[in-house]
Amino acid sequence: MAQRKYDLIIFDWDGTIINSEAHIIHAMQMAIFDEGLVLPSEQKIRHIIGLSLSRAIETLFPGISEETNNRVADSYREHFFSESTSTSSVSELFDGVADVIKDLHAHGYYLAVATGKGRQGLNLALRHSGLEPFFHVTRCADETRSKPDPLMLNEILTDLDLHSSKAIMVGDTSYDMEMANNIQMDSVAVTYGMHDKSHLQNSKPTYFIDNIDQLSQFV
Repeated sequence: MAQRKYDLIIFDWDGTIINSEAHIIHAMQMAIFDEGLVLPSEQKIRHIIGLSLSRAIETLFPGISEETNNRVADSYREHFFSESTSTSSVSELFDGVADVIKDLHAHGYYLAVATGKGRQGLNLALRHSGLEPFFHVTRCADETRSKPDPLMLNEILTDLDLHSSKAIMVGDTSYDMEMANNIQMDSVAVTYGMHDKSHLQNSKPTYFIDNIDQLSQFV
């Protein structure tokens, strides 16, 4: 383990800790189909993962009414949770993630989650993944503001009484990097998630890693 630079490591969830891309995309496609809207490409849906559900739908369908947005959101949740009875659908950890998180916890780091998921979805995923005991604080998009607004990061820092200079954000989307940049927090972009490296570069992360095992080099 490299010499410690930070006291707190904040992780995104989908695309960083678990490989939930196919499950999320399918649930969104079904919700859009239910509402009779024109189905966007998989790539467009992939790129809104990480935002709050309401903001994600609005991004896919600019100008959508609040009523229609709410119906799509409700349908998404129904499809997502009806297909989450199998633990694999919500807790397919990327290789090496569990070991890295357990090792960081054992070395005394504070660990947190800042996610675009709702609380119900995150709690389900935490339980099924077996990682729930290792995180000190978690924040979800339905409890605060959507990424890239940094409010959820500020709330985590307040809970742990830490300055942003003592924390680092680990995520797979430009929303994660921009959220960290908004409060001058360092960031690690993982290249195996939702946004590819060329897209992530525009958000100027502090570091890039291609595998979660490389995280210890920077913290």
